[in-house]
Amino acid sequence: MDGAVAGHTVDILVLKLTVTPVLIGVSALIGRRWGPGLGGWIVGIPFTSGPIALVLSVSQGGHFAGDTAVGILAGTGSEAMFCFAYAWAASRFTWTTSLTAGVIGFAATTTTLALLRLPLSVAPALAIAVGGVALALALSPRAADGLTRSTAGGRVGIGDIATRMVVATTAVLLLTSTATLLGSTLTGLLSPFPLFGAVMMVFSQRLQGGGGGIAAARGLLWGLFGAAFFFLVLATLLPRYGLIAFVPAVLADLVAQAVTLPMVRQRGPASGPRPPEGAAA
Repeated sequence: MDGAVAGHTVDILVLKLTVTPVLIGVSALIGRRWGPGLGGWIVGIPFTSGPIALVLSVSQGGHFAGDTAVGILAGTGSEAMFCFAYAWAASRFTWTTSLTAGVIGFAATTTTLALLRLPLSVAPALAIAVGGVALALALSPRAADGLTRSTAGGRVGIGDIATRMVVATTAVLLLTSTATLLGSTLTGLLSPFPLFGAVMMVFSQRLQGGGGGIAAARGLLWGLFGAAFFFLVLATLLPRYGLIAFVPAVLADLVAQAVTLPMVRQRGPASGPRPPEGAAA
């Protein structure tokens, strides 16, 4: 038994150390080729919270993992508030202030949900997730070329991409090593913290100014619809069907991503104030 547990732990560690850097590397290359909007959109795929739900399904059972999926679904609303706060700050300030604003937005929303001690179920969690994403998209600023190919993308070098991969992988290891100590609901609320998205936004803003950070934030917001439907399926089916629920969940995510992709690729007019000179420093 101890050997099986140890082997399982090693497998999960290998998963963290391979999936995370590969995803960040791919998203960085996409951002380099087509702009930060598409880079942000692809990191909306739940490659952090999804594996957490998978691990909990194996180690804690379908009911615990299903409760966690409900928490993650509600926590998607907190992730949307991170994107909104980051985009709002990126239109005015540097990346350090923007990142701080995003973290505060996520923490404030998550703390509110935790302190309210709502008896979360699938329907209200879905309303929080979809409502939060829609509201953030409606209110966040737009960049003139934010959702199309960036002329500055060629400045992203191999060293920059490697740094993103190291930062994101380290953050995933820290989060997942402590998440299961918090209980299913709080684990679910914390799991959607946008580790990949934050890395994408920061590096996009550093290289391209506020418009790059805004584009990455809005791209992630469109990608969150797929994540919401992924965890809607898991929350509904995991308690009854176990691991097989991941199959329709992945399909639901892919369909939602396909539907939102045209929205990410389209060119939108600029709205809101432009970033000040030197904002990308």
